[in-house]
Parts: sequence; C-alpha cells; structure tokens
Amino acid sequence: MLTAMIGRKLGMTQVFQENGKCIPVTVIEAGPCTVTQVKMKAHDGYDAVQLGYEPVSIQRLRRPLRGHLSKAKKGGFRVLREVRLPDDGSSVGVELGLEVCADIFLDSKKIDVVGVSKGKGFQGVIKRHGFAGGVATHGSMFHRAPGSIGSGTDPARVWKGQRLPGRTGGERMTQLNLEVIRVVPEKNILLVKGAVPGPLGGLLMIRKARKGGA
Repeated sequence: MLTAMIGRKLGMTQVFQENGKCIPVTVIEAGPCTVTQVKMKAHDGYDAVQLGYEPVSIQRLRRPLRGHLSKAKKGGFRVLREVRLPDDGSSVGVELGLEVCADIFLDSKKIDVVGVSKGKGFQGVIKRHGFAGGVATHGSMFHRAPGSIGSGTDPARVWKGQRLPGRTGGERMTQLNLEVIRVVPEKNILLVKGAVPGPLGGLLMIRKARKGGA
C-alpha cells in the first residue's frame, strides 16, 4: 500500500477544537495522483512507484515522455515524482493507472511534509542566522554587521562553516510528525497543524510519519 503522495500548499487558516481552543492549520491539496510506473526489485534493483500529479494534455509533452506515460493510459501529467517502497513486497497490488487520493491518510495521526522553503535572496547575518546585532543608541556604529570573523594571529584564517551573509532559503526541508487535524477525502484536502515549507501553491511531498508517528 502506498504511504506517500504529491500535493500543493493552498494556504493557512484556523480551526476550533471541541474545547474551544483555536489552532493554526495549513490547507494542503493532497492528490489525486496516478501511478505512471512501477519498479520491481527483480528488474530495477529496488521497489518504487512513480506518481503523476496535475493532469495536462499529453500533446504538450515531449515525445519520449509521451511514450513513457502512454503505458498507464491516463494522459499526461505536469509533475512526476518517485516514491520508494520497502523491500517487503509492499508493491503487490500496485499497478499502472492506480489513482491515489487523500483517503490514504484517514488512519494517520502524524505525517511528514517535504517542500522547498521560500527563497529570500541575499540576506545579512541578522535575518539569515538570527544574530542580535549591536545597540542602536549612544553613538554606536555597530548595528547589523557580522563582527569579527577570525583572529589575526591564530588561526590567522576564517574558520570553515563561519556564519556569514549569503543566499537564504530555497532549500529542501522536511517537517516531521505534523499532526493531522482533518481529512476531507471527497475534496482531497488535508488540514495539518502548524506551518509547512514553501510558498502558496508550492509543491509538497506528503508521507506517513516515519519517526514516532502513527
């Protein structure tokens, strides 16, 4: 049985629990995804499936991709991602053209979400690393600069890994053990407690929690 799928971040809102507590949630469109390829250990060396997301006219794709997707007979897809399966026969029953929907998370209390964080461009050390900066009053001329980055005599160089200004964001991130607040299978919607990586409309990989989750 598949335990992961592709989705998109739709935004954030809030829901009220029965005890009246208000909690922030992220709304995720989870699928539907279609199995476009099944890889078997005997033939490919490992068990995995390739999922297609967001249908698109197959005429808009290049010919090699058309031939690849024509085997599933489900048309073209804008996004393709591979999901690894454990080598325990979990791929049994998974076939080309199988549709995967949000209902696979109905029995899950926790999930992991993988996405690409928002790109923020070139930033200084205060925004990039959380430096405190200098005082803002009494003639201080040290406000947002990084300060000393190495000693002049020993070691007479800049330490490897020194925190400095630079490009910020735009990195693959994984949020572990996010609590599933609600699943709306008829609309393929997940409500997850807290924030997930990426901007509005960003692509996500959603999977059942691997560490400490159910």
